Amino acid sequence: MTAARPSGPPKKDLRVPALRRFAIAITVLNTLGHTVLGFETSLAQVAVSLGTAYATEYLIEIVSAWSDKRRPAFLGGGPVRVMDFMLPSHISGLALSMLLYSGDRLLPFFFAAVIAITSKTVFTATTKGKTRHFLNPSNTGIAATVFLFPWVAVAPPYHFTEDLFGAWDWALPALVLCTGSLLNAKLTKKIPLILAWVAGFIVQASVRHLFYNTWLPASIAPITGVGYLLFTFYMVTDPGTTPSSRRGQIIFGLSLSGVYGALLALHIQYQIFFALFIVCMTRGLILHAVARGWVTSRQPVAAPPAVAAEEARQPVAV
Repeated sequence: MTAARPSGPPKKDLRVPALRRFAIAITVLNTLGHTVLGFETSLAQVAVSLGTAYATEYLIEIVSAWSDKRRPAFLGGGPVRVMDFMLPSHISGLALSMLLYSGDRLLPFFFAAVIAITSKTVFTATTKGKTRHFLNPSNTGIAATVFLFPWVAVAPPYHFTEDLFGAWDWALPALVLCTGSLLNAKLTKKIPLILAWVAGFIVQASVRHLFYNTWLPASIAPITGVGYLLFTFYMVTDPGTTPSSRRGQIIFGLSLSGVYGALLALHIQYQIFFALFIVCMTRGLILHAVARGWVTSRQPVAAPPAVAAEEARQPVAV
């Protein structure tokens, strides 16, 4: 009995286009931040964060290529290949410099960048024959830094709109909302995750209002700020560390909001970053359990070879 041919052409890999747009968006935001918006981190801290991220990414790739006896991933494709290779480290470096605050100290940005980039090599899981990292790099760098160094803080909310007045206070959040929605609808396909996270955020705020007598508008208001919007549309939707299926995305988003609410009720600072770290780490443990057969996942009975080859290139949905 011959296997049925897959219908339609194979799915196009949208990861690189998504990373390119992520990189452009965060570069524009940081440029405006240091010229118009009033970012309080120094250009020296930006340089340390970016330079460390680049250097760590290249060093790990060179050592890995030497160990595996292969050509480094940034060679053999001209300037475009080099730029595409740098996209993840570029995004992480700028995100760290934008979201961390350590006064005039440079070392925390060096530490955060090293942790962010190396976490992609250390914390991995095998899914459908491919090894993937499961911790969000930028978030991991931030969480590790503020946990180990209590004198380092996350950038305050006014950091993003300090020098804006009048209608611009509304225009910037609206711009982030529109561009983030378009990016995630067209490329990352993470709209279900975003909706689940936002819905869960409202639910956990309502639960805290009922049980702890908090003021409901004040509990919901944070998600409308620029910092939370950037987290919602540009960090939590990282294609490499979140599920691809609709069901998996909904579970991920609801889990994130639930852990966030629990940490907030326990009066733990920087709960949004610790919540994402906990959820990503839990997902990674589940991926390991599935790979070792400790947990069974639903698989098709018999997939045609062409379909199986295409599915092998996609991350498992958990």
